[in-house]
Amino acid sequence: MNEKTDPNAARKAWLSLLARCSAADLDALWTDAALDPDHTVLRTPEVGSVMVRGRAGAVGSAFNLGEMTVTRTSVRLASGEDGHGYVQGRDKVKATRAALIDALMQTAEADAIRAAVLTPLQAGMEQTRATRSAKATATKVDFFTMVRGED
Repeated sequence: MNEKTDPNAARKAWLSLLARCSAADLDALWTDAALDPDHTVLRTPEVGSVMVRGRAGAVGSAFNLGEMTVTRTSVRLASGEDGHGYVQGRDKVKATRAALIDALMQTAEADAIRAAVLTPLQAGMEQTRATRSAKATATKVDFFTMVRGED
């Protein structure tokens, strides 16, 4: 995402991070940051499904892969900022916290929220990805380096 061409790139990035993070990690960071903003619920958490599309080899024609369960909600802070949360699965608490963080990121508290919640979430997800990648790399077999015995 390029912030020069997309003014909403930063918001898309934090919403994506909140949607992909684990509920346990978000819960722990939420509790540690002692967040409890005054808000009203615009849309109560709703569970539904969305169609997931895919492409063969990431370049072919798009096709309907299947449906995925999602939960969405919307909130409004007392100061007037609206926040929206869309998360995979049926976790209404996670969706509400994602919406509250989205709204808080639009306030003057954005830097504090980024430091307390978003940066640790990003670091944790990168660590998980690196660990998974290292495990996969350890099982890699390079068949071209095997001696064929034909010399």
